[in-house]
Amino acid sequence: MRRYVLVSYDISDAKRWRRVYKIMRGHGVHVQYSVFLCQLTDQDEITLRYNLAEVIHPTTDQVLFARLGPVDSKRLEKTISCIGRDFVPLDLKGLVF
Repeated sequence: MRRYVLVSYDISDAKRWRRVYKIMRGHGVHVQYSVFLCQLTDQDEITLRYNLAEVIHPTTDQVLFARLGPVDSKRLEKTISCIGRDFVPLDLKGLVF
């Protein structure tokens, strides 16, 4: 089962930040600076966590994973709210990462 996962990261070194960004670009849609919206299976998430753990510094960097629930755009619209510019959920099913 695929679920929406919001991944946010705070990386203290520019070189590591670029490496994390490249990893994330292969797993989701870049929605804000250092924030990606992904559709991940359990195995996808395990692989992503492993790849990120290989790059980040464990005491100075941070990557947050927020599971938003099963891939269902109606649920996503109820889960995420915003102030300012509208959040338009993307149908990520058709995208190839």
